[in-house]
Amino acid sequence: MGIIIKPIITEKMTAMGEKLNRYGFIVDKNANKIQIKDAVEKMYNVSVADVNTAFYHGKRKQRYSKTGLLKGRMNDYKKAYVTLAGDDKIDFYSNI
Repeated sequence: MGIIIKPIITEKMTAMGEKLNRYGFIVDKNANKIQIKDAVEKMYNVSVADVNTAFYHGKRKQRYSKTGLLKGRMNDYKKAYVTLAGDDKIDFYSNI
């Protein structure tokens, strides 16, 4: 459970899941593709064909408040796009 942080559930990722059998996850920054593949196969009981990763650097943010200008930075994170083999599917809504 330490490698996969949460699934990405957006309109774009839902469409990719239906058309291309590809699902997105936010994963640990230090995880490699082999660890991600093993974690997804173990958690969802599917066979993984391919894993693509992308690392996102946190953006700098600033806003004005009563006390003055507040500066900060968003967190860095890593995305993994997992393509499943065959007719395997992942249903994120089955536990609701």
